[in-house]
Order: sequence, then C-alpha cells, then structure tokens
Amino acid sequence: MKKGDKVRFLSETGGGKVVGFQGKDIVLVEDEDGFEIPFPINDVVVVGNEDYTTSKLVQAKAVAVEQKPGNAIIQDNRSIKSLMREGQDEMANAFDGRYDVIDDTKAVSYKAPAEERKGGNTLSAYIAFVPVDIKEVTSTRFETYFVNDSNYYMQFSYLAAEGNSWKLKYQGEAEPNTKLYIEEFGRETLNDLTHIAIQLIAYKREKSFILKPSIAVQFRLDPVKFYKLHTFQDNPFFESPALLHDIIVNDVPVKPLVVDAKELKHEMYAGAAQKIAAQAQADGYVRRYENKQKKGHPFQAKHRNDDIVVIDLHADALLDTTAGMSSLDILNYQLTKFREVLAEHEGKKGQKLVFIHGKGEGVLRNAIVNELRYKYKKYTYQDASFQEYGYGATQVTIR
Repeated sequence: MKKGDKVRFLSETGGGKVVGFQGKDIVLVEDEDGFEIPFPINDVVVVGNEDYTTSKLVQAKAVAVEQKPGNAIIQDNRSIKSLMREGQDEMANAFDGRYDVIDDTKAVSYKAPAEERKGGNTLSAYIAFVPVDIKEVTSTRFETYFVNDSNYYMQFSYLAAEGNSWKLKYQGEAEPNTKLYIEEFGRETLNDLTHIAIQLIAYKREKSFILKPSIAVQFRLDPVKFYKLHTFQDNPFFESPALLHDIIVNDVPVKPLVVDAKELKHEMYAGAAQKIAAQAQADGYVRRYENKQKKGHPFQAKHRNDDIVVIDLHADALLDTTAGMSSLDILNYQLTKFREVLAEHEGKKGQKLVFIHGKGEGVLRNAIVNELRYKYKKYTYQDASFQEYGYGATQVTIR
C-alpha cells in the first residue's frame, strides 16, 4: 500500500485515496469530500492494484522469450525453478522504488486524548501484587503493578529499602485509569521488599487541572502474607485476586511509617505548662511501674533458658491504664523503658535482649531503630525470630 492507492473500508461502506501513514498501523484516507480519516491499516483493502504475483511474472517471461524478434519460436529449456527465481527477481525490481519512504519526522501524528471518567478527578493509586498462578499460591511467582485509578497522569518512582539507603526499582508514567506492569519476582526476593516507598506527582496534558501535592509514602510488606491464599482478594482492577496496597485514596495519602521528628519536637516543647504536666504524669507512671515490679508485673524482664532477656513494651504491659495519655505520652514512656533496660545491661557483652513492640503502624519500632542507630551505635540489632515473636519484635545484642 502506498500514497495514491485507491482503497475501500472493510468494516463500513466507503473508501478513498491513501494520502499518508501514521506509524505502522494507521493509514490516512482522503474521502470524496476531501476529509482525511485515520483508519487501521488492516481494516482497508487496495482496489484496482496491479497483479505482481510470481505466476504472472513467470508467464509473462515465457511469452516474451517465445516472441523474441528474429525468432519464430525459441524454446527455453530452463527449469521451472529457474524461471520462478528470475520471476521473483523481476518482481523485486518491479516493486523497487514504488513505495514512498516515510519520513517519521514529517508523518502526521495523531493520539486520542486520555479518556476521563466521572469521579476520577480525585487521586487514587495502588501498588498491586498479583500471583501468576493463584492455584499454586505456595510456589507461584508474582507480578507487581502500579494502578492509576484517576483522570490524572502520574509520574512515579518505586523504591525498596536497603538498610539505611534506598534502591530505585522502577520509574515511569502511568496514564489515566490504567495499570502499569513493573516487574515479576519470586519468594527468594521477598526479604528485599519488606520496606517499600512510592513517590509521585500528578498532572493533566493539554488542558487545565487542579494542582495536586506531590506524594511520598512508605509501607511495609509482610512476606508471610504471600504464603496465604486469603491474602489475595477480588478487586475491580484484575481478573484474578490480588494484594493491593494503598498509596493515595480520594486525595488522601496513606499514613507515613516514620515518626516526624519536627512534629514530635513541637508537641514535646509546646509550652512550659504542658512540660510540667507531662513530668508529673511521668513521675506517677514511674511509681506505678515500680509497684508493678514488686507485684511481678508482666513488664519484668523474662530470662529464657538460653539467657535471652525478653521485654514486652506494649502499653497494656507497662501501665494499669492509659486514660488521659496521648499517643505521644505513651511512646515516650515506652522509649524510657527501652533506655532503662539497655542501661541495666550495659557492659554485659554478648547479652541478647528481645523487645516486643508489636506490628501496628510501625511507629514504636521505627523509634527504637532510630535510637539504636544514633544513640547506641555500638550495639547490633535485627528482627527477632519470626517463629517465636512474629514480625513484632527486635533483638539487640550488647557489644
């Protein structure tokens, strides 16, 4: 097919003349009214074109030999294969130069605008983990997708934590109301995906829009969930069950995993009156804690047979009641107990301490890890045994 060919449409009536091409899949057809219509190239057919089939060329060659001037009849004793080969060469020469060379820089560019849906102007986005074979959940591999459930384009980066640093695993753009494939992985790499971060900005093209703030969220991926069938639920985005983690829903980002140091500092030093009240409360908590120690309260450090000391930092294990206490008050009290236990075992090289902090939103664990990184650098730490404590405990070794 080339410019100037007459064509007709297969899926509807009408046709016209080829005036150009858009890429490899779209042909521009000018109808009888002079309008250029982009049409799928496999949905049009050329009419009135010359016949360049091999058989026709071979037949024409044979006739030309017999009718050569000066000879009444000349027999060509070459084989049919030889004649066909020569016919194919002539067919190639016949086509040589007949096709126009398409200059992509001058080709007509056409791209349909992104489709928008009602209610899609609030941002919603998810990271989805989809089993390749849901029937073999204990051995299957998984695919990761970014789901953009809004009328905005989203430029995003997908990162995984490596200790104190981060590794960029994918960066790209998700079109409105689409899902974008990121990667495939197996269970052997699950431990590299326990701490995930997403950064994104949203915008529209070729039209005005309401400016949305940039988003940066983090979440923890529980590897145990990938061994349980009920983890993967039916959803509106995939035909098969999937595990979805919220990034932003109806313009509301998920809560951050980390403790905002500035916000904590602001709350801690909001005013002298609050500090005095907090100190008075803390004194009362310490007295109650001392009474509990005398009564054998569960907070008391428990020594196992292998000489590992286990300390439960749950609020209900530390206090009789949390009435009147803010979440910040409870966090500060838990950190105070954490520091007291470390001070008590200071100098006992090789001593292992297991602090049970629970999973929750990870605020207490992050606060403990932050203390160990900057105040107790000489001590080593790691996640405690999953079989004994699940994902809610940290083991510290005195050095």
